[in-house]
Amino acid sequence: MRKKIEAGIKLRAALEAYKGEKTMAEIGSKYGVHPNMVTRWKHELLEKGVSVFDSKKDHKAAEAQEKIDDLHKNIGELTMERDWLKKKLEILE
Repeated sequence: MRKKIEAGIKLRAALEAYKGEKTMAEIGSKYGVHPNMVTRWKHELLEKGVSVFDSKKDHKAAEAQEKIDDLHKNIGELTMERDWLKKKLEILE
């Protein structure tokens, strides 16, 4: 069974890896994880760290737009299904 590692520990390990003062093996040993995990967390920090400083409005707007897109997709699927059922009903009548 995998052990769940808290986000704070991941962040501390990634920051230590970013600083470069210790090897990945040393950091992994300190936190009880494989050095590859430390490397992965470092890359995630560098890729997604910008999102911490994004304005919340941008994040909420993106979520809202994603929800709207999902709803439009559902409307399209339901419209196609309705039209298909109408055609089948006309054939049976």
